[in-house]
This record gives sequence, structure tokens and C-alpha cells, in this order.
Amino acid sequence: MIKANVITENTNWYKYIKNPNNYIDRKIKKLNNKDKKFKKKSIYFTLLLSGEKEIKDLNRKFRKKNKPTDILSFPFYTKKEMHQRLIKEKEIYLGDIIINLNKIKDKKKSKYFISEFNNLWIHGFVHLLGHDHKKEKDFLAMKKIEKKYSSFING
Repeated sequence: MIKANVITENTNWYKYIKNPNNYIDRKIKKLNNKDKKFKKKSIYFTLLLSGEKEIKDLNRKFRKKNKPTDILSFPFYTKKEMHQRLIKEKEIYLGDIIINLNKIKDKKKSKYFISEFNNLWIHGFVHLLGHDHKKEKDFLAMKKIEKKYSSFING
């Protein structure tokens, strides 16, 4: 079962999602119900809902890029390590995702905001599972997984 620790660092998030923790819990419950490979596991990650300054500082510190971005993902394991852990371990901490409110709040209508938010956290979650998009084939594989998970949480 997947669980998220949601930390709302920037209180402006509450203007767009009344209770981010409950919102993510509901979406993850749908994901858990549809994807049985996580059923007998305890899989955790942290989702930090930030603003411009916080994510810019993290991007500069960890990626040496002195600019804000929409999302950062910090997986604890490579894809190979993650696969091995999914086989051997019952409890796994995947890593951290940080999402920048300022990069998505321009989506004036709430349905677009929610859609973009869901796309971002799912993208980050797939990164935490060990996927990346450095090569075209990896990008396509990652998009396929994201599309599958999006259909789970929106269905």
C-alpha cells in the first residue's frame, strides 16, 4: 500500500486545494485499489507543497540550477535497486517530491489547476519508482506509466 506524507510549506496551496493531505490520500487510495503490485507492501514518500523560493533554493543546492522549477523529485533508489527492494522488502521509503505552487497556479480554472497538479505529482512518483527521461525510450516508457496511473486516479 502506498502512503504519502504531505507537507504544505506554502499556505497559499489551501486556496486551490482545501485539504491537500486528504486530497492526496483519496487519489492514492484509487491508485492502491487499481495497482495490485503494491498491495502487500508499505511504500511511503513525502510530498512537499512549496512556493517559488523554497524550490529555487533546493534546485540550486541539489541540481546547481539557480532558478525555480515546477517539480523536483529525489528518489532514494535507482530503478534496479527499487526493483530489488520491491521483491525483498515489505516497507520502502521511495523519496521526496517537491511541487512549486507558482508554476501551476496560473491555471485560472480549478479543473486545469487540479489536472496539472495531478500530472506533476504522478510524474514525481514515477521518478521515485526509479524511472527517468534522459533517453527518448525512457521518456516514452515513463509517459506510458504516468498515463496509466493518471487513468487510475481519475477513473
